[in-house]
Amino acid sequence: MSKTIMTVDDSASVRQMVAFTLKEAGYGVIEASDGEDALVKLSGCSIHMLLTDLNMPHLDGIGLIRAVRQSPAHKFIPIVMLTTESQAEKKQEGKQAGATGWIVKPFSPPQLIAVIKKVLG
Repeated sequence: MSKTIMTVDDSASVRQMVAFTLKEAGYGVIEASDGEDALVKLSGCSIHMLLTDLNMPHLDGIGLIRAVRQSPAHKFIPIVMLTTESQAEKKQEGKQAGATGWIVKPFSPPQLIAVIKKVLG
């Protein structure tokens, strides 16, 4: 059975590219347009990993990570930030919120899949 990954980004083109890359590698994909949308879609669904952007309207990536870490059902899933931000302070803030890893955009599909395989084991 394939593993399901939720990808959260306010850019439709980024979501499309990430979803295409993941599906090509055999993963199931659930897409969300921002943190609030992700939380709605997460309730009652089972995912194995979350990929989220940092800067989004309504609820940003850090807020989303904090909310997911409060949910007993999703408390321990791997969460990887996929963002243009590369400052050490932002990475530290993400780590403190509960991020498992960090990928800086633009990314290459092989790089993305390598990180996912490493995180999912």
